[in-house]
Amino acid sequence: MPLSLFGLFDRWRFPVPDARRVGFLTRTPFANRGLHGSRHPENSRAAIEAAVAMGYGVKVDVQFSLDGLAYVIADPTIERMTGESGQVRHLSSKHLGEVRLRGSEETIPQLKEILGLVAGRTPVLVELRTIEGHVSQLCVAVRHAIEGYRGEAAVMSLHPEVPRWFASHGSRITRGLMLSDDSVYAREAGAEQIKAIWRSRPEFLAVDIRDLPSRFAQRQRKRGIPILAWTVGSAEQQAIAADCADQIIFEAPGW
Repeated sequence: MPLSLFGLFDRWRFPVPDARRVGFLTRTPFANRGLHGSRHPENSRAAIEAAVAMGYGVKVDVQFSLDGLAYVIADPTIERMTGESGQVRHLSSKHLGEVRLRGSEETIPQLKEILGLVAGRTPVLVELRTIEGHVSQLCVAVRHAIEGYRGEAAVMSLHPEVPRWFASHGSRITRGLMLSDDSVYAREAGAEQIKAIWRSRPEFLAVDIRDLPSRFAQRQRKRGIPILAWTVGSAEQQAIAADCADQIIFEAPGW
């Protein structure tokens, strides 16, 4: 059956990536923020090491510090994780290196340190938690942390400018776009959505499990675009992901 004009544009503007760049994304489930819970804080060294020891990939979140370094923490502020106040981007690496995570003797780790800890033993997904007006600063911090890393790693974000930035300024790093109907970036639908994805130039998609099944994701997966499902937290969601995605990013509540 001949491809529609739109289908031809889809293949041209959103080509199927080289399997050598994305194959590692589907090899093993990714533990979101490591195996955290009652034993270890999220995104901590101990949580990451626990996930690696169990044979899982790891997905971490990053913000950038006042001095332009990538730190592994989900929130733009440190209050929830440390009990202290302050925005990560307004705090120096010296300050961040002294603040303890709640219930732990650990400090907030740098991304470069986490990559050194993983040391190529398992794939790493890095979610850039962007703040409007500071996208490029975060991208630069992450690129500096990842470049030279010899293990398997990829970046992704809900912000479409992140994969677009890496396509132009860090093309050696595998890049993806996260999709969620609840995202502040989910402004387009239908044809406009795929046009927005064309502009972002990702090599894989990570789709909110609550939005699956999805005809759009199914179409992209069928033609060879890797689809990850996030964040899977129940047996029911795992069953949905098994039908609709190539791999999962999961939570292990109370681990």
